[in-house]
Amino acid sequence: MSARLKLTLSYAGFLMVAGVLLLAVVALFLLRYVPDGQIRTMGPFVPNRSDLVRAFVPPTIAALVFLLALGLVGGWFLSGRMLAPLTRLNEAARLAVEGSLSHRVDMPGAKDEFRDLADVFDTMLARLEAHVEEQRRFASNASHELRTPLAISQAMLEVARDPERDVDVLIDRLQDVNARAITLTEALLLLARADRGTFSRERVELSLLAEDAVESLHPLADRRGVTLDIRGTTASVDGSPALLQQLIVNLVHNAIVHNIAVGGSVEVRTEMTQRGAVAVIENSGEVIPAHLLATLREPFQRGAGRFRSKDAAHAGAGLGLAIADGITRAHGGTLELEPRSGGGLIVTVRLPVE
Repeated sequence: MSARLKLTLSYAGFLMVAGVLLLAVVALFLLRYVPDGQIRTMGPFVPNRSDLVRAFVPPTIAALVFLLALGLVGGWFLSGRMLAPLTRLNEAARLAVEGSLSHRVDMPGAKDEFRDLADVFDTMLARLEAHVEEQRRFASNASHELRTPLAISQAMLEVARDPERDVDVLIDRLQDVNARAITLTEALLLLARADRGTFSRERVELSLLAEDAVESLHPLADRRGVTLDIRGTTASVDGSPALLQQLIVNLVHNAIVHNIAVGGSVEVRTEMTQRGAVAVIENSGEVIPAHLLATLREPFQRGAGRFRSKDAAHAGAGLGLAIADGITRAHGGTLELEPRSGGGLIVTVRLPVE
């Protein structure tokens, strides 16, 4: 049976039970005081209990039949009105199953349980639509990024067929292209691992991770003429040491690569607050427009208009901030981007402490 039919039968059954109980109360408390034998009086005829029962039963049956019909018709009508919002929700869910995620319920009327359910459903559809679009865009960008080194390798292999070509130069170029493809693949795997959140947790000191990242990236900063400065206090969190190390390395690497050509600077700070551990990476650079700032954490966004490294080994795959954001969210934290006064970027990582 459908939910509407169940509600209809429930309404009708409840109405019948109420009617029977009411009639039973009348019979019990009224007829009990009427004697059943012949009642002798000096006046007109006085009916006894049997007479009253014979007179009372037919209209009672008629009343119960009327109540049953009223309960069925009224219950069907009322249940239809009550279940109308579920019909809208069902239609929206059916369209979502068919692939139309842009449809919304937009439940009218006063705020009640059905309205709250519809609003939650609309919010879920909006997030699901954004997620699907993000995954579609990510797959398209990843295919394009992976196709580029493969196409370059194919072209070099065709060139290598020419016996007059310098084989050593081609091998060096193929090695560079292959290394870039491997780096991109490893970055994609790391991003997927961070999004899944499948890792063991242990106590990690962010200030030590920041020191290790700065030390390992000092050669790159020296080649770029960028000054590295690290300061701050201890900040301990529970998380994956490998992923948090990658988080700090990615942010410091981005700060070095996307910097001004001469006299750039990068400052790394860690601190402990009441709400958790905080790591701030601030770098000089070109002025970042507001519309670009909102897209920097998306995969394969290399920050068009910002200064790029001419060092091919450190050109990056456009996944640095995307990986950092994924690692931060996997640890229950937030990654905030803020334009720096005079140009550059301030990246703030906030991680909760359990």
